[in-house]
Amino acid sequence: MIYYDQLPLSQDILQSLAELKIDYVFQPIFYPDGKTIYAYEALMRPVGMNVMDLIDEYTKLDKLHVLEVATFWGATEAYFLRGYKEKLSINSFPCECFTPEELETYREYFGKDENVLIIENLEYPHIDMEKSLKKRKIADVGLSEFALDDYGVGINDIGLVESLDPQIVKIDRSLLSGIDSNEEKQDNCRNIIETMHKIGKKVVVEGVETKEEFDYLVLLGADLFQGYYLGRPM
Repeated sequence: MIYYDQLPLSQDILQSLAELKIDYVFQPIFYPDGKTIYAYEALMRPVGMNVMDLIDEYTKLDKLHVLEVATFWGATEAYFLRGYKEKLSINSFPCECFTPEELETYREYFGKDENVLIIENLEYPHIDMEKSLKKRKIADVGLSEFALDDYGVGINDIGLVESLDPQIVKIDRSLLSGIDSNEEKQDNCRNIIETMHKIGKKVVVEGVETKEEFDYLVLLGADLFQGYYLGRPM
């Protein structure tokens, strides 16, 4: 369990964070050898409820910014407590962004290690282009990477890739499930990977659950791999 009461944040934010009971688990993201870890994605696990229910509740209460702060601070704290050395990938709501004061405090508290953080811009609950572009600039300043999550689902499409210019694009599980035996998905994923490589993006394939899926996606040239077949959240 991560506790926020000792963190150097405003009293309003600390009071809101005190209401949260959240654990974090981490799922590895692998290179094509299936053994070497590129990064760990932090995944929020609220105590006693589903994470999507928590997000829905805080969206309705107009307190999603509290979850954004909780995620970055809590996940980073948990990452350092575990002693990981690989990159840290943190999910970020596309309608939220740190205030300048929160950003500076975060960097002062955790240090300014370069090229460690990956900011994953989600596709829910809705996008605020101004705030998403601010995060893109924050990633550049910190020499971090910016990723577009769940590509191919909802708003996360080629237009958003062109607008936000992420270094990493994560293909959603729904586009590659059973790809080893589905010609339509094979053609679609091949086209996505080739298109992203042409414009200089790294491609992560999410939700790889079988050896057959993994082997086929290696052949297609995906750069990074994530899923239960290679490593579960822990």
